[in-house]
Amino acid sequence: MTQKRNDTTNFSPAQAQTSSSTANFYGMGIAPRILDILERIKFKTPTPIQMKAIPLAIEGKDVVGIAQTGTGKTHAFAIPMVQLLAQKKGIGLVLAPTRELAIQIEEAFSIIARAFGMKTACLIGGAPMGPQIQALRRNPRVVIATPGRLIDHMSKWNIYTEDVVMLVLDEADRMLDMGFSAQIEQILHFVPKDRQTMLFSATIPKEIMSIAAKHMKLPVSVEITVSGTAAERVTQELFIVRKEAKRQLLSKLLAQYHGSILLFSRTKHNARNLCRIIRDMGHSAAEIHSNRSLGQRREALEGFKSGRYKVLVATDVAARGIDVAGIELVINYDLPEDSEYYVHRIGRTGRAGHKGHAISFATPEQSDNVRDIEKLIMTALPISKHPQVLSAEFIPSSAGSYRRKFQDKQKRNDYFKKQSRHRYPKH
Repeated sequence: MTQKRNDTTNFSPAQAQTSSSTANFYGMGIAPRILDILERIKFKTPTPIQMKAIPLAIEGKDVVGIAQTGTGKTHAFAIPMVQLLAQKKGIGLVLAPTRELAIQIEEAFSIIARAFGMKTACLIGGAPMGPQIQALRRNPRVVIATPGRLIDHMSKWNIYTEDVVMLVLDEADRMLDMGFSAQIEQILHFVPKDRQTMLFSATIPKEIMSIAAKHMKLPVSVEITVSGTAAERVTQELFIVRKEAKRQLLSKLLAQYHGSILLFSRTKHNARNLCRIIRDMGHSAAEIHSNRSLGQRREALEGFKSGRYKVLVATDVAARGIDVAGIELVINYDLPEDSEYYVHRIGRTGRAGHKGHAISFATPEQSDNVRDIEKLIMTALPISKHPQVLSAEFIPSSAGSYRRKFQDKQKRNDYFKKQSRHRYPKH
């Protein structure tokens, strides 16, 4: 088993801000040619994760980077990967959980890689195999892929993973959440052991550390924020309303905010309905979820980026796949099923040091859901009331008290036996 180095770097928000505001990309070991590119695209100040991860990666170390969304993780691995590939033969492989994220990673890479004459290939499900095969035949130096589609190409011998010199697992916790664990293990089995590996994640569950211990060489852990911490510059607000009042509240908020708005729905069906309702309210809107084709999802995202759509309605498939600058507001129309998705959702605004705002709707019976979110982000969500919308209050959660009262399985069984005897006594 690989031994993990105890080199974890913890940044408080204040330290992170100070470090990023006084540093630049010089003195980090980055090649002059890449520094020129960064200067040209107006990248002047590294984010904390870039400042810590890039020098380590350039030194050839394996890195586990833990940082919240919107902190510049893509360039934290794109810069060292291109620099490595400029010095030696082989390919760089990046695994991402969603199609949208994979496309955005390729866009970020292409700016730097193009200057070195390096081609990229993006292998994602839901897109035709033909163009991807053609891209692989052009000998790309950087391959970005979703796990399932990469395995499809591996099985057809379209790509030879023994050429991989650097592997990046981006949003690794999200890939595990989406059930890609078996595919990741399969891919790791076929890439060379003598490679450099970087793993990036917003949270750090046990499975992540298991991958690090099993498949990485003395990885250096760089933790910029506490796992589960919400984006530092995102202000948050909670409205408690009955289910039938949510549409009215949404209408008032859409009239109040004039910038781009990302709205999260829990289900695909509700996302489709909400998109139609928002259009009926007089606002431009598009939807993005797993029932939409790749072309439809790409059109929605591009339209949202360009300002053609004011509102993008999404399910959690897009919680980490959207990297759009300047989103003014995130609305959690439905609270997420898993509290950790709350952090990823609101991380779509307030990115790269900018301010952002997040508003969540909760119904009276969702006190447990809100409590789980507050435990995760370690702060209470401020409750607001709209003067023109009837507000409500949380009702005591019988489910919550039930769980606390009957945590022990035997006690639960005894309880139900007693209830059964009481309700159905023997004659």
